Amino acid sequence: MKAYTVGSYAGVDGLVLSEIADPPALAPGQVRVKMHAASINFRDLLMLKGAYSHWAKPGFSLTSDGAGEVVAVGEGVWRVKPGDRVALTFHRDWIGGVQPQSPAFLGRGGSIQGCLQQFSTVSQDEMVLLPPHLSYEEGATLPCAGVTAWSALCAHAVLLPGQTVLVQGSGGVSVFALQLARLFGARVIATSSSDEKLATLAKLGADTLINYTKTPDWHQAVLAATQGAGVDVAVEVGGADTFPKTIEATAQGGRISLVGLLTGLAQMSGSVFMRGLTLNTIRVGSREHFEQMNRAIAVNKLKPVIDRVFEFGQAQDALRYFEAQKHIGKVVIRVE
Repeated sequence: MKAYTVGSYAGVDGLVLSEIADPPALAPGQVRVKMHAASINFRDLLMLKGAYSHWAKPGFSLTSDGAGEVVAVGEGVWRVKPGDRVALTFHRDWIGGVQPQSPAFLGRGGSIQGCLQQFSTVSQDEMVLLPPHLSYEEGATLPCAGVTAWSALCAHAVLLPGQTVLVQGSGGVSVFALQLARLFGARVIATSSSDEKLATLAKLGADTLINYTKTPDWHQAVLAATQGAGVDVAVEVGGADTFPKTIEATAQGGRISLVGLLTGLAQMSGSVFMRGLTLNTIRVGSREHFEQMNRAIAVNKLKPVIDRVFEFGQAQDALRYFEAQKHIGKVVIRVE
């Protein structure tokens, strides 16, 4: 079967279309999924650049996020049946509760094979049913960015109506966090360097818009928008460049969900202690989190934001488009 694998750590140029062995016969409890779509995350670029080379050696198929159709099931499978539309979980062995210590801690498309291949053979425990109103392309956006946003908002505490959430930028996690926060009845403050992107975030429900290029002290604008109180929940994706200001923009006793390190490792500040903040590191989430999120998506008929869909033969083009950071929401690749 065809698969896009990491041939070398040469950035996007290191991604190669390979012919790999067809899936073996199904063992008891296993399921074969015909993959129909995969979506790109920032971690895929890091994988291609060798950021995780200590744990992940070249040869694995890329992308953690994929959706497809169950085409065969092994003996004893009861969670799904042929014809079911499913998304694979990011972590294959985190069902619920505390994340287990596992050799597969990097998740799909790192420690284990990814989704940018024609078929995946996995345990029945590694998938969830797609909400009925979503396409395969939309379903493929959920496993990493969607579940990460859900976990950031409500895995560690309850997000309540009327609370205020800060989201940064217009990437997959931030857009999902905006959409999900609105489902809870929360107010959303969104930052971006682009007025055009901010206009799109406003259409998605953001209440307050801050261009951090025009307003370098954007944390002061957040405080002004919250009558000096700060936000109840901050979804921190920036890392070293944004974390100090995120701390100052968060309310006394508020919480910061540490999602990404786009600009490097964030440094701790004494303000965290003085302000009584709670820091939660987010490692995507469990299957239980995924199922919780899908119920909310299904009831509210939420539609993930997809910027662009590429065909299977355009995988490198898709990654380069994603790398240019001109997208809003998710970039998806159809799988033949």
